[in-house]
Amino acid sequence: MQISLNPEQEAFIQTQLANGRYRSVEDLFTQALTLLQQQQEYDRWLSKTQQKVEAGIEALDRGEGLDGDVAIERLRDRLHQPNTQ
Repeated sequence: MQISLNPEQEAFIQTQLANGRYRSVEDLFTQALTLLQQQQEYDRWLSKTQQKVEAGIEALDRGEGLDGDVAIERLRDRLHQPNTQ
């Protein structure tokens, strides 16, 4: 595979190599692709979390919420239950 870099990108890569941060262009691109993958995973997690929050808000708007003390007690009960998985 061949890629084309603009002068700013090439200068950035050369600076990173000169600073000793990466041993090779391959190391730099491996790190860059790892970060891109992590960003995409985070974006998927964030989207799912936003959907869950919106569903929770809608449930609260319908009056389906729990009293805070009840919710805390349920969480404590769940914490003290043996893990059956």
